[in-house]
Amino acid sequence: MKLTILGGGGFRVPLVYGALLGDHADGRVTRVVLHDVDAGRLRAIARVLAERAAGVPDAPEVTATTDLEEALRGADFVFSAIRVGGLEGRADDERIALAEGVLGQETVGAGGIAFGLRTVPVAVDIARRVARLAPDAWVINFTNPAGLVTEAMSRHLGDRVIGICDSPVGLGRRVARVLGARPAEAWVDYVGLNHLGWVRGLRIAGRDELPRLLADPVLLGSFEEGRLFGADWLRSLGAIPNEYLHYYYFNREAVHAYREAGRTRGAFLRDQQAGFYAGVADPAVPALELWDRTRAEREATYMAENREAAGAGEREAEDLSGGYENVALALMRAIARDERATLILNVRNRGTLAALDGDAVIEIPCLVDAHGAHPVAVDPLPGHATGLVCAVKAVEREVLDAARSGSRTAAVKAFALHPLVDSVNVARRLVDGYTAVHPGLAYLR
Repeated sequence: MKLTILGGGGFRVPLVYGALLGDHADGRVTRVVLHDVDAGRLRAIARVLAERAAGVPDAPEVTATTDLEEALRGADFVFSAIRVGGLEGRADDERIALAEGVLGQETVGAGGIAFGLRTVPVAVDIARRVARLAPDAWVINFTNPAGLVTEAMSRHLGDRVIGICDSPVGLGRRVARVLGARPAEAWVDYVGLNHLGWVRGLRIAGRDELPRLLADPVLLGSFEEGRLFGADWLRSLGAIPNEYLHYYYFNREAVHAYREAGRTRGAFLRDQQAGFYAGVADPAVPALELWDRTRAEREATYMAENREAAGAGEREAEDLSGGYENVALALMRAIARDERATLILNVRNRGTLAALDGDAVIEIPCLVDAHGAHPVAVDPLPGHATGLVCAVKAVEREVLDAARSGSRTAAVKAFALHPLVDSVNVARRLVDGYTAVHPGLAYLR
């Protein structure tokens, strides 16, 4: 089975390959094709993968190419993890937003809109090529903003594109762990959009244990989201929000922390990864060892500004191991082998949430089999969550319209309608600022 990884020179690709190395069953991935526009990054990651595969006799064969059509042709699965504009683009997204006093995070608020505006046209081109060159392939999208990009691709691939994210997985794992349950044995009632969802229940042996967690301040203070949001606010919500909702519920504090930081997250990752790729270019440097050290630092500093603003402390050791690669592997296994699984995924709504139309991509538990991912029926969201989900989905639709039409007016509207952008004039200045630095936004007129 052939797996094509778009963004194959990306830093997190070894996580996906590491998950594949542990799969020895029939019907597994036997060939991995890495595609990237940067040949140097491809060589660096190929070195890491080769060292990681050492001593594994049935390790999937790895090849690399900068030719997109060659990479896609004949693929069974396509894993998309591209970053249009690179980490320099992310750093610009953050800098320009913060200069206007609004959040510049890569998937939330102004930064997410800017990233989406330059990513959607590229993702749509990829979707069209997949439909032509590998019509039977399943696309697993990890490209951010994941829900928005998955929806853009679904307009050309239908249900054969499925978005994944490690945030709901990590949240469900932490809540189960605090309640003394094995995550694999717990049913997580989670629903929303990507980076905008809530755990509303966690059932173990048919019993919802979330009320027990919400009633216990000691338990609430023992895991990341409890410390990040505070026990009183979680009890008010009656749910555990995805960590990214900290940007909404504590926006002023988050923006202040980001403006006070010595450099933004994007700038940190840009500089850190530049050092990694430069180091791996030296054949004498152990590539896997350097990658491991770099990844450990990356994971430990994730959302550091938010944790500092909330006084949440350091991340737990158990939360430094990623997780999206295991979701991707479980998804591929379920489809390729009809090994039925329940996974939280980004899929088309199909009437699951009455407040949204059927084509809106949402993040929700799904039953997965050989025919794809099928969203599970869930209770309606409460009013406050419905309002936020509908507002952000409206913004996503304006981004999709701007990317399709090239309308600058639609782009301004997308920024102005976002709950974290507080003025139409700010929205206009954001569009001016982003188009000035991003060649990928030259299509806006």
